[in-house]
Amino acid sequence: MARKTFKPSVKLTENDVTDESVFNDRRALLKKLGFVGAGALLGQSTGAHAQLFDWFKEKPKIDKTLEALTYDAATPTKDTLTPFEKVTSYNNFYEFGTDKSDPVQHAHAMTVDPWSLKIDGLVENPITLKYDDLHKRFPLEERIYRLRCVEAWSMVIPWVGFELNKLLSLAKPLSSAKYVAFETLARRSEMRGLKNRFVGGGIDYPYVEGLRMDEAMHPLTLMAVGLYGKTLPNQNGAPIRLVTPWKYGFKSIKSLVRIRLTDKQPPTTWNILAPQEYGFYANVNPNVDHPRWSQASERRITSGGLFNQERIATQMFNGYTEVASLYKNMDLSRFY
Repeated sequence: MARKTFKPSVKLTENDVTDESVFNDRRALLKKLGFVGAGALLGQSTGAHAQLFDWFKEKPKIDKTLEALTYDAATPTKDTLTPFEKVTSYNNFYEFGTDKSDPVQHAHAMTVDPWSLKIDGLVENPITLKYDDLHKRFPLEERIYRLRCVEAWSMVIPWVGFELNKLLSLAKPLSSAKYVAFETLARRSEMRGLKNRFVGGGIDYPYVEGLRMDEAMHPLTLMAVGLYGKTLPNQNGAPIRLVTPWKYGFKSIKSLVRIRLTDKQPPTTWNILAPQEYGFYANVNPNVDHPRWSQASERRITSGGLFNQERIATQMFNGYTEVASLYKNMDLSRFY
């Protein structure tokens, strides 16, 4: 019998990908424009709003030796994919620094094999997955999802992975389990942000996140182990990360080491750090602004250069309307 595959409402495929080569000679452009001290003039890109001037940085070295994965390909879409080079060089991963270019510059030092991912808590069958299990325990499929950052920029990315519900079902959740808590690395010498609070954005690590059980079990919720058909680059959350496409990007926790089922709503990193700005749910909502900027539109990162990034209207739940029933009768301006 053929395996039944969930088909999300937003259908995207690698057939729509643009060329991976993009405009990168930004320092040369700065000189042409008459800027001498670019670093001092533009400042560092930290905190909220993704800074326009991150595009002036030198071209990073991208790891092109990633392992190819075997997976079921996605179906066609009208959306244009964000080029591989931008997906892997423009990231938020504060364990390596708060600048968008810090992950690609520093994450290559992180060891991802061997690796262990523990699933425990309110389950009948606690399990631990090793590195090879992440790619072989479950059939992999391509899911091309929109990624919407709370900073009002977005990408379209071809992830490869498996539904989280398959992993949780293997652990056999108890009826008392109401939430799923996620945790990433807490002690790792390669992660410079863990050693220096200033470099790591003032976060009390490990980075933690959480979902309600029905959110975690929804077919859209993905455990990603690759992108663009290959294993995840370190800066994108290798070797395994969460992807929840209807939520802001900070919910999609990277480099997971533990998934714990619990009967209580778990703490989440950004809600701890700034509860007035970041709620537990973090659903993409154009009608609820961040306290310091509008969420009505977003800057879609495509293959264009600095001055032609596409600005588009933000969609409720990032366009993934099939999750709307999860929040029926909820005040989404209160439960943000």
